[in-house]
Amino acid sequence: MIHRPDKLNKIEQGFARASIVSITGLRQSGKTTLAKEYAGTFGEQSVHFDLEDPRSLSRLAEPMTALENLHGLVVIDEVQRLPSVFPILRVLADRPEQLARFLILGSASPVLIKEISESLAGRVALLEMDGFNLVEVGSEKMRSLWLTGGLPPSFLSRGDQESFKWRQDFITLFLERDLPQLGVTIPATAMRRFWMMLAHYHGQTWNASELAKSFGVSEALIRRKLDVLTGAFAVRQLPAWFENIGKRTIKSPKVYLRDTGLLHALLDLASWEQLEGHPKIGSSWEGFCIEQVLSVTGSTQAYFWGTHAGAELDLFLLLNGKRIGIEIKYSDAPSTTRSMRVAISDLSLDQLFVIYPGPDDYSLDDKIEVVSLSSMLSQLHA
Repeated sequence: MIHRPDKLNKIEQGFARASIVSITGLRQSGKTTLAKEYAGTFGEQSVHFDLEDPRSLSRLAEPMTALENLHGLVVIDEVQRLPSVFPILRVLADRPEQLARFLILGSASPVLIKEISESLAGRVALLEMDGFNLVEVGSEKMRSLWLTGGLPPSFLSRGDQESFKWRQDFITLFLERDLPQLGVTIPATAMRRFWMMLAHYHGQTWNASELAKSFGVSEALIRRKLDVLTGAFAVRQLPAWFENIGKRTIKSPKVYLRDTGLLHALLDLASWEQLEGHPKIGSSWEGFCIEQVLSVTGSTQAYFWGTHAGAELDLFLLLNGKRIGIEIKYSDAPSTTRSMRVAISDLSLDQLFVIYPGPDDYSLDDKIEVVSLSSMLSQLHA
């Protein structure tokens, strides 16, 4: 098991703000394992309900009776399967005496989002869970993490082929079992075709009309499919930044598959040799670096920026009062470009970093520094 101290600290920080902490994320991202590790610090003063287990569902048939007298830590896994528990949690969170802390885990779904926003607004601290990041596994395992992705069963597999097979099975189960359980009624075959199309679209600006024409369906349906995969933490829509009304800037988001292991499975890339020879390797590297940066920073103010004149910045962060630009290049020796200088000027950047796959850091210009991914994450994690 790989220890995840930053995630454990975030749970503790959440409980410093509220008596309920919610952890949401893609299936198999390690939510349950993390919750059990955190519960271990409570000894016998912890109770775990797994709502995929009929016995736990039976114990919570009368939620108030089951929960009101519990002490310590109460973990409720796959909480979206029991919507009736949310009003009870609201009542328990409002008690003057806090007998218990409640750690609720779930995959995103319309029910979960609706109930948290309506029943638990102001009473819950939110934590988003992703797979392993490079800080957790070590920089020496970067290539493996990039190829297999960060979902624990994939990354911890005994070899590339076993990992690849697990990811193929995960995609099938996710489409045929998990999405229907989240209330999604779109047929699994249609969602698979769309997800595979997104894999080829990875790293590009969203164009609903283009995809709708490819599938022969309405833009509204294409938009719904994208929102389903985004809400289930399988896809990231990186919003565009626009503030300078004097420039014609791009306003549509960029679309990335959040786990590169799933991206490579959908592209049928089982080995490092296949990835190296594939035309999407640059886009894959870009998405991998973006997810690693956002996993470490937890930043909610992350954007991409581009103008219709051709200037572009892969990642723009508003972080700790600073404006940080990040450009991502799959190149041995990146150089300064006009686009970088335009970004520094137009976005008033404090610093622009160029992440590349090499090991050494060096300066290109006054505000432009080339860095390895591990170096970038170390600076952001400090």
